[in-house]
Amino acid sequence: MAEEPDAAVSSRTERKALEKAKILQRESERKIFRLVGRLLKKPEAERSEEEAGVLLLHRDTVEELSKRQVRRNVLKRKQEEVFDDAEELKSKVRQLAVAVKQANHLVVYTGAGISTAASIPDYRGPNGVWTQLQKGRTISSSDLSKAAPTLTHMCIRMLHKETLVKHVVSQNCDGLHLRSGLPRHALSELHGNMFIEVCTSCSPVREYVRLFDVTERTSLHRHATGRRCSHCGGELRDTIVHFGERGTLEQPLNWKGAAEAAKMADVILCLGSSLKVLKKYACLWSMNRPASKRPKLYIVNLQWTPKDDLALLKINGKCDDVMRLLMEELNIQIPAYDRMEDPIFSLATLLQPEEVKSHTREVIAPPKGQEDGSDDPDEQADEVTSVQGGWFGRGYGKGRKKKKKAA
Repeated sequence: MAEEPDAAVSSRTERKALEKAKILQRESERKIFRLVGRLLKKPEAERSEEEAGVLLLHRDTVEELSKRQVRRNVLKRKQEEVFDDAEELKSKVRQLAVAVKQANHLVVYTGAGISTAASIPDYRGPNGVWTQLQKGRTISSSDLSKAAPTLTHMCIRMLHKETLVKHVVSQNCDGLHLRSGLPRHALSELHGNMFIEVCTSCSPVREYVRLFDVTERTSLHRHATGRRCSHCGGELRDTIVHFGERGTLEQPLNWKGAAEAAKMADVILCLGSSLKVLKKYACLWSMNRPASKRPKLYIVNLQWTPKDDLALLKINGKCDDVMRLLMEELNIQIPAYDRMEDPIFSLATLLQPEEVKSHTREVIAPPKGQEDGSDDPDEQADEVTSVQGGWFGRGYGKGRKKKKKAA
């Protein structure tokens, strides 16, 4: 019987000794990596014989650090913005114009890059929201009520009106496609719309379009907006789809419309999207078909995308510049955004008097003659507080691990 406690003590001692040995080994490996890393930074001609011997002794470490440097360089190149020169840009746009004219079913996929001209931050650009967050920097707050559809938004709306574009699949939550006048049946907002809140207790789901950003209190897995349905009293929720979430709303996501459009597409034009998220939606790319029977892919983006190798043409330019040239080639006039014709004002459900102070976001000012006191921005002026990140910043945690505090 006395042997059992002795055996347990011996087992614990062995485990502790093993754990200590592993810790010491890891520390030794870290020291070697640091030493080799410092030596590799020195020009070869400046290394002493002793240092050269150290590198020769630790060839595996040298090889691993070299591989890591290659990966870093590749990643850095992918993040760089590349611009085609003026002549090359015009030549590529002429090729794109031919494809647009010949397409039987052109579908447009859009990302944050089409909204940067409206002072809305993108995600993965040099000054993008996630780029800044990954560097440990804070992002500047901004209220998007003053943003208006860009030239690219208006071009897309016009191309749809001319029946050259059949459907638009957007990753953007800024609502600018809707505000440009693009019909809702021709639009899929896969990640939601910041101006729309819904009551999922009603059947069918009841939708409320607002004149302000409804995501003030919402974030990842937290979608209640703080207001209630005027019909059933159920809590209203935003429509935003964050990383790690699966959107199920029929509108504004319109997955059915997106999938049907992709199935019929013979040409896909990607504008201002890194495609790092969009590439994961298999139904949008017809990858189950032979390569020769897939839609022809055209990409407009300043940075590398994971679909570049599959594209028939990659145009390195700003979306507004490319679309302006494209409309010239197609001989189609670009309509100007007219606030008087903005559909959001006819679609919007105004707040009840008791709900006016339920948010601090600035209200989109209606055109003169359409003002309504129940949502008067002046009435809220004293209540406005600093904007906290919003739908484009809150809930982001990918790749951001908290450092453990040293014991």
